Amino acid sequence: MTQALIFVIFPFCLAVAAFSDLFTMTIPNRVSAILLGAFLLAAPLAGLGLTEIALHLGAGLLIFSIGFVLFALNTMGGGDVKLLSASAVWFGINPSLFEYMIYVSAFGGLLTLGILVLRAKAPVVYASGLPVPAHLLAGRKVPYGIAIGAAAFVAYPSSPLMLAALG
Repeated sequence: MTQALIFVIFPFCLAVAAFSDLFTMTIPNRVSAILLGAFLLAAPLAGLGLTEIALHLGAGLLIFSIGFVLFALNTMGGGDVKLLSASAVWFGINPSLFEYMIYVSAFGGLLTLGILVLRAKAPVVYASGLPVPAHLLAGRKVPYGIAIGAAAFVAYPSSPLMLAALG
């Protein structure tokens, strides 16, 4: 059961968030809530002590604090901040969190550049008849949940919970 929680819940929630952000520009609050709740269930079952769990929760709080500032500056959406904070809890305060944040930044930059190019070529995209969500071509926001999800898939194998589950 513990391995199922660790192997399935985190990747599934990040995939749901990425697809939801791509198609609707929203990340459901329940995704972040499930991530946090599943961590609180999986962590003690995986053998993490109270101090380690507190450090993991501290990672989420740290990322939330930084994200709150970015949200206040209108550079990051609230759903993105909540998803990033809830997913950071799965990494904890250790090098895997740093790795995750580097991947989020890199994938976020690539995503933003890709969307800017797509928007510059919007007339061609519309004329081609490709089924691209209209908000990607005409909007001003970037569905950053895609970058968060991609980064999570790349960084998750080095997370403490995944390493614990692998034995």
